[in-house]
Amino acid sequence: MTGSNTFSASLDGSEKRFAVVAARFNPEITDSLLSGALARLAEHGVATGDIDVYRVPGAWELPQTAARLATRAGHHAIIALGCVIRGETPHFDYVAGEAAYGLGEVARSSPVPVVFGVLTTDTRAQAKRRADPKEMDKGGEVASAAVEMAMLFDGLA
Repeated sequence: MTGSNTFSASLDGSEKRFAVVAARFNPEITDSLLSGALARLAEHGVATGDIDVYRVPGAWELPQTAARLATRAGHHAIIALGCVIRGETPHFDYVAGEAAYGLGEVARSSPVPVVFGVLTTDTRAQAKRRADPKEMDKGGEVASAAVEMAMLFDGLA
């Protein structure tokens, strides 16, 4: 890496505001993701009053809500949380694919970072393990990514 310019950001989220868009579908999973995200944001110095949580019906509604939030001033990053578990029909493919595509579209066009925290698993057990703050804590992971990206975007302004 000699001679290269490297840009990175801290994980100090104090003085930053975050939007968390969390699906209600699969509540035992999404509530766990949300708990992990909120705890991690607090660990990074984000005040409770600087976190706005928006609940939506399911993963399908995450992109449209994130897109609306991205057009409003006030948040330094948007965290999208949801869970789609494979079932017996192709419904999984449509919802998971469109949630990912839609959030990707918002992220590419947004002036603020949009972080993807949608679990797409084959089983409920896989989803529970990934969402549990005491196990894989994917909610916490995406919250850390959101803080880092918010700080990085500040440096790119």
